[in-house]
Amino acid sequence: MKTPESPLVQRTELLRTSKSWDGAELPDYLHGRPELVAVKYEFPVGKKLGWHHHPLINFGILVQGELTIIGQDGKEKTVHEGEAVVEMVNTIHHGENRGSVPAILYMFYLSQKDLTLSVQHPEIPLD
Repeated sequence: MKTPESPLVQRTELLRTSKSWDGAELPDYLHGRPELVAVKYEFPVGKKLGWHHHPLINFGILVQGELTIIGQDGKEKTVHEGEAVVEMVNTIHHGENRGSVPAILYMFYLSQKDLTLSVQHPEIPLD
């Protein structure tokens, strides 16, 4: 009996860059033993994440909906389902779901033991 052929594994490169979404060059990578962190974020419709910054390199894939990232300088980028995004490093920004369905984002942080993934800035009002 002949075995049916298995479909080939499809490979699609979603991202290859040394810049964040706003065009800024990423900093040199940390020295020492890395700690890789993966986080799933779920943004309900209309939800805004407060102002914050990341002291380390991180990137992610939006797997559902759309998410708009706003820099403190007013520059914006809307990420759509299936797209990859590289976050700003040491630059204050926030994200919000302006879409019609919950946004789900998987983020991957290139960290080290005991480093903070993000620093919140509650002193900056969202609106």
